[in-house]
Amino acid sequence: MRDIMILAETQLKPATTKGHTSVAHVADDWYVVCESQQLRDRPLAVTLLDTPLVLFRDNNGKAGALLDRCPHRNVPLSLGAVKGENLECVYHGWQFDRRGICQAVPGLVGEQKSTGRRVSAFAVREQDGFVWVYATPEVEPEREPFRFPLIGEKNYTTVRQTVEAESSIHAVAENALDVPHTAYLHGGLFRSATSKRNEIEVVIRRWHDRVEAEYIGEPRPPGLAGRILAPGGGTVMHFDRFILPSIVQVEYRLGDRSHLCVTSVLTPISDFHTRLFAVTSFRLPIPGWLVALFLRPLALRIFQQDAVMLKRQTETIRHFGGEQFMSTEIDVLGPHIYRLLKQAERGERPPQEEPVIRKVRMLI
Repeated sequence: MRDIMILAETQLKPATTKGHTSVAHVADDWYVVCESQQLRDRPLAVTLLDTPLVLFRDNNGKAGALLDRCPHRNVPLSLGAVKGENLECVYHGWQFDRRGICQAVPGLVGEQKSTGRRVSAFAVREQDGFVWVYATPEVEPEREPFRFPLIGEKNYTTVRQTVEAESSIHAVAENALDVPHTAYLHGGLFRSATSKRNEIEVVIRRWHDRVEAEYIGEPRPPGLAGRILAPGGGTVMHFDRFILPSIVQVEYRLGDRSHLCVTSVLTPISDFHTRLFAVTSFRLPIPGWLVALFLRPLALRIFQQDAVMLKRQTETIRHFGGEQFMSTEIDVLGPHIYRLLKQAERGERPPQEEPVIRKVRMLI
């Protein structure tokens, strides 16, 4: 009886104990904050790493990103309007340019422009149909944003989708690149827990800014997604990748005719709220427009299943006050993703030309 009471006490304590989480704040890098088409003639409020930002496009079409707080009386600048090259505050009409410098104070006699009256500005890049923001203000970044592969390539069709997850960057990234769960959570859509398993080799390569898993000898997945990818069956080339600060990529290739690459940028709205900007580019024996009709609802169905599970995972972590992970060799990327995120959070990205290589065997 005493042992049972001790066990019960241990199970109850974590609910009120603040423990470890794999949340990482990598501020010295680029994140997608919206699609280019979302940023038009009005300011757009977004959140990045729990920080409210305002995006605006000036009369020259150039995008700017400022802290969403007027330094005069703390009103959100996103409530204002674009006036020429400046963003005007709705409260007193102060105007700020893309550098965050105040260009006008209505009613003020004398010089109105002042570098002392300013709001924090963030570096912006616009490419591949997305607006990227560097998460640290008032710096000129040393690196450029990630480039999506295959967009605009001949014979490739590209589909874009934006979705949300109530989960951390680490958990979302691991989920997106985790093979073992697909047979259970996505049974019938992707893999199947009841199908015959095949033993394959997985080669894991880790650099200072990325980690990659190559699955060697993998047969075509038996689910609906696999039949779309490779109607004739066969063995696929399969790579899963995580690239700092938050890019996940899944690539399948079967011979010269079938190639699919899904690249998602994970944007940390807050510690446990992640937005995924997914870009899927593919070349298949089936006409691209026809595949797109089936691919979007199929991908959304798979993600909805993941989103429910990630939400439950987050709720459990919060209830117990922290995480408790027990990994095995077939959790091939999760621990590496965590290590890369934590190193980047500390500002540690030492150059590394040759990857650290590890090999494991798994049933798939």
